[in-house]
Amino acid sequence: MSTPSLLILPGDGIGPEVMAEVRKIVDWFGKKRDLAFDVSEDLVGGAAYDAHGAPLSDATMARAQEADAVLLGAVGGPKYDDLDFSVKPERGLLRLRKEMDLFANLRPAQCFDALADFSSLKRDVVAGLDIMIVRELTSGIYFGEPRGIVQEGNERVGVNTQRYTESEIDRVARAAFELARRRGNKVCSMEKANVMESGILWREVVTKVHAESYPDVELSHMYADAGAMQLCRAPKQFDVIVTDNLFGDILSDCAAMLTGSLGMLPSASLGAPMANGRPKALYEPVHGSAPDIAGQGKANPIACILSFAMALRYSFDKGEEADRLERAVEAVLAQGARTPDLMGPEGGAPISTTEMGDAVLDALDASL
Repeated sequence: MSTPSLLILPGDGIGPEVMAEVRKIVDWFGKKRDLAFDVSEDLVGGAAYDAHGAPLSDATMARAQEADAVLLGAVGGPKYDDLDFSVKPERGLLRLRKEMDLFANLRPAQCFDALADFSSLKRDVVAGLDIMIVRELTSGIYFGEPRGIVQEGNERVGVNTQRYTESEIDRVARAAFELARRRGNKVCSMEKANVMESGILWREVVTKVHAESYPDVELSHMYADAGAMQLCRAPKQFDVIVTDNLFGDILSDCAAMLTGSLGMLPSASLGAPMANGRPKALYEPVHGSAPDIAGQGKANPIACILSFAMALRYSFDKGEEADRLERAVEAVLAQGARTPDLMGPEGGAPISTTEMGDAVLDALDASL
């Protein structure tokens, strides 16, 4: 059996720092668990623009298409704010998502017990929280046509089109139902069927998929604005939430803050299965490039580390090893290890990016 391939794209800002800690963990699994990967590295975002004049080169795109999984750090920074929209660093990430057809974006929101007091909500509301938002990622208002800024009479008009086909809704709904079967067996579909025709179609298709293929999974529907309110009111009522591109973007960031820090949250973007049966996949932390702390050793690498745990689970069918890595992170937090973003009112001395990565390695060693 060939060694599975992992393409690493550190990107910009804190991306290279957090990815360096992941590289150490990838090496650990190769040495200590006989789980080796064929690891290669390339450029994306501003780093790619500096080298190639584009946020993602055609050669890198081709490598991403062939890899068993892609792990990305972060893209963007103020250095690139004045670039034309077509070559901004974020366009490299959007190209990866679109051309790899990564239609299902999995964003877990899990509250580790040691961090329950970091949430803006009360401990009893968030303690034990473990929900998954499945966001449709390759269609909707971010990609629909027509779009642009046009002149109408004596003023300009911004135009974006919300557009979904039945097949696009069908496949992301199936991804959510399949995931729910491995979790709490509940799906809540969120849209705005009360005011949007695309929402009416969304609800109809999700209902049909459920009735035909997943009657064993509990299905509910909720308007997206009500869903945002319920995420703040009683988030533990949810297991899997499936929603469109725009609402998924907003709701997943809302859910992220329930856990206390964006520096803790991973994500996976999955597509159709390749010839080897693995889905095309891109894994990345939810946080951005944080240019204000880049190069200072202050970044929290846990979101990127947990993104690799998701790769172990969803791309390489190594659920037990993913559990091992997640338990190591939980153990480190329970011991009180904190990067600056996790410092609470009790004070103490924060540890660096590298020290947090080393602490996770120590916990992995202790798990053997």
